Amino acid sequence: MTSPDNAGSAGAQSPSGDPAQGQGQEQEPITVRDKRLIDPETGEVRADTAAAGISEDLAAALADVTKAAAAAEEPAAEADADTRVAELTNDLQRVSAEYANYRKRVDRDRVLMNEITTAKVLSDFLPVLDDVALAEKNGDLEGTFKTVATSLRTTVAKLGLEQYGEVGELFDPEVHEALANRERTEADGDAEGQICVEVYQPGYRFKDRVVRPARVVVAE
Repeated sequence: MTSPDNAGSAGAQSPSGDPAQGQGQEQEPITVRDKRLIDPETGEVRADTAAAGISEDLAAALADVTKAAAAAEEPAAEADADTRVAELTNDLQRVSAEYANYRKRVDRDRVLMNEITTAKVLSDFLPVLDDVALAEKNGDLEGTFKTVATSLRTTVAKLGLEQYGEVGELFDPEVHEALANRERTEADGDAEGQICVEVYQPGYRFKDRVVRPARVVVAE
């Protein structure tokens, strides 16, 4: 005779006697139901709110709150975008100003280096110009030599070399070099201050840059 316990155990076993055979049965799929009262895409009250036990007035109030929150986010997003645009605009203006200043500095340095190089080259011609002036003073500047000397003077003048230093000029220590001093005579005129009464060597300048000071005798 089988006991009730044994009978229950026997009834729980599968016909094949394998307890694992019952695990092969298909499980029911999991269903996710969206129970939100407000449609997240349209912002409107869903039609099944009454079935959820929510009154139409409360659902409408919830919808108004949702729309108001969405409307409040739009100005904040626009303000952030405007702030970002302003920051980028300021950065662009700053970079443009820095680049413009850099270009001006480079151009200024280039011009300065060209002037220094030209002045150095022209200074090498000064001994030749002195020889030409001495030959002209002694009456030896004739013929082909005179033609070459004229061409040389014209070329250096076009490059910007300017000769200065004449008798009667006011002495300026910035552009004159005094080799000697003497007392003034009536022939020197009545100009006030020190004046150049003799010029041993003319001076030359290039674009307001003194290449060589004029060497003079000063009377006072």
